[in-house]
Amino acid sequence: MRETYYLMKRNMLIYIRDYVSVFFSMLSMLIVLALMVIFLGDMNSENVVNALAQLGGVRDTAADEKNASYLIQMWTLAGILEVNAVTITLTVIGTMVQDEAKNRLASFYMAPVRRVKIALGYIFSAWIVGTGMCALTLIVGEIYMALCGHPLLGAMEWLKLFGMIALNTLTYASLSYLLALFIHSESAWSSIMTIVGTLVGFLGAIYLPVSMLPDSVTKVLKCLPILHGAAMMRTVCTDNAIAKTFEGLPETAADMFREQMGVSVFVKNKEISLQSQLFFMVIYMIAALIVSVWISRGRKLKDR
Repeated sequence: MRETYYLMKRNMLIYIRDYVSVFFSMLSMLIVLALMVIFLGDMNSENVVNALAQLGGVRDTAADEKNASYLIQMWTLAGILEVNAVTITLTVIGTMVQDEAKNRLASFYMAPVRRVKIALGYIFSAWIVGTGMCALTLIVGEIYMALCGHPLLGAMEWLKLFGMIALNTLTYASLSYLLALFIHSESAWSSIMTIVGTLVGFLGAIYLPVSMLPDSVTKVLKCLPILHGAAMMRTVCTDNAIAKTFEGLPETAADMFREQMGVSVFVKNKEISLQSQLFFMVIYMIAALIVSVWISRGRKLKDR
């Protein structure tokens, strides 16, 4: 696997040394985070506070507002982690499209190296960079929570989230590589990145909660890994916040919030377990890897 290591290292350095690409990766993350916190965050927080008031009983309005704000911000952070897992891996895999456009990929294929090793070099580089950038996003998010006076995640939550981030980025790196096999120009890849970057927030029910989407759209989203990946991280990020926000209320109130906000995913009125979602992501990843390697082995590049 030495060849895979060197190719992986080379692809990672290409991305890291492209300061403009790294800068805009971070800038886009911060812009989306700010927009969601400032606009969607306030709207969703108000909805939670209003729902708590309608449930009756003696409520501390100030405490409800603070808890609702914390809950929505953690829900938003989980969504941003999912967006980055998709978009950053897509950006790093773009190196392969550049290599093909500049005839470097043809040279790799002519070398005495198995194509599966070349494929893994691209996929693993996107995986490592994507995981690192998502971990950095989580750190920035936690610093923001601390500045707002909110409690931080525990060590166990960090470990769970890191594992979920690693699984998500590997899945999307594999899917991105599979997509890149059919793209042969940098302009086409840039267009795809723009489209995916726009759609990913809706596909994961990140910009709009699941309850606000039509049933037909929701059924389609449940077949895609993005919704399940976001739901997994929401479960970990919002667990303590939900318990604190809905303290003293029937469990059904918290369950209704989870369903409406995409923390829990239901199929035919049955909740999909976390283990099933992990298995679902692994199936997508393995399928993408197998198909990618199979296509790469028989792929022929045209001379340019």
